[in-house]
Formats: sequence, C-alpha cells, structure tokens
Amino acid sequence: MATNAVDETEATEATTDEKAVDITESESDEVTGSEAPAPVTKEDGSQGVGQGAGAVVSAALGVVSLTGSWVGTVASARRNLIGQLETAQNASVAKQIQAVYGDAWQTTALWGGLFALTALVVGVVVLARPAFGTPGRVQAPWIKSVAWAGVALGVVGLLLAVLKYTDVLLGLPSAS
Repeated sequence: MATNAVDETEATEATTDEKAVDITESESDEVTGSEAPAPVTKEDGSQGVGQGAGAVVSAALGVVSLTGSWVGTVASARRNLIGQLETAQNASVAKQIQAVYGDAWQTTALWGGLFALTALVVGVVVLARPAFGTPGRVQAPWIKSVAWAGVALGVVGLLLAVLKYTDVLLGLPSAS
C-alpha cells in the first residue's frame, strides 16, 4: 500500500510537470508567433541611420537659419568694423548708416540664407533618397517627418533671409 501511494504521488507530480511544460511552450508560441525572427544583418541594422542623421541635420540647420549662428554673428561684427573703418568722417549720415549697420545686417541675412539653403537641400536629399535605393524598402516615418520639418524650416529661413537682405523686412531707417 505504501508503494502504491508513492507511485500515485510520483505519477501525479509527473503529470503536473508535463502540463506546466506544455502550457509554457504553448504560451511562448502564442506570444512570439510560430515564425522565428529573421536574423539582423549589418545592412538591415544600419539601413536608416544615414537618412535619420541627415533628417536631424536638416532640421537643426533650419533652426540655426532662423535663430542665427556664431558664424553669422562674427561675420556681422566684422562687417560692422570694416564699415566703421572705411567710412569717412565727412560722409553723409545715410552712407554711415549703410556702411556700419546696413552691410552688417545684410551679412547676417546672407549667412542665415546659406544655412537655410543647406537645410533645404539636405532635407530634399533625405526625402528623395528612397527613390534611388533598394525597391521595397520603406523609409521610417520619423525620418520623413524630421526631414519635412527641415525642409519647412529651410524654406521659412530662406524667405526671411531674402526679405532681410532686400530690406523688405526691418529695413534701415531713413536718414532724413
């Protein structure tokens, strides 16, 4: 009788362990699916890195074109100094204003326009890249969004730079 009780206990434990194993295996199949994941190759892992970096650079250059850059500030200060040195004491007030402030303002606008144009070109290249790549590969949505943001900021920055350079936006005061 003791032998029967031990045999029944071992059989019950074995059956319970088999069920636990079966349940675990079936749950893991449902979670992961019956297909094994495709191996990640070097090409797949780095597929969007360059495009993503280009999109971020485009957006950053667009922001720089709107807010100004260190290069633009230094070029503007340099142009201001040149204007002060080249302007004669007996020059008219209008010529002094143009040489000291106007040329510096246009230099700032020129650098802002260069950053905006660069942002625009980089953004368009990122957006056009999939057309020249492997057919069937889809560009990540975030890359498209950031690249479009860079293009939009580039267009706005370029428009503002042209308006500043031509004195339509915040032109110099008249020396009347």
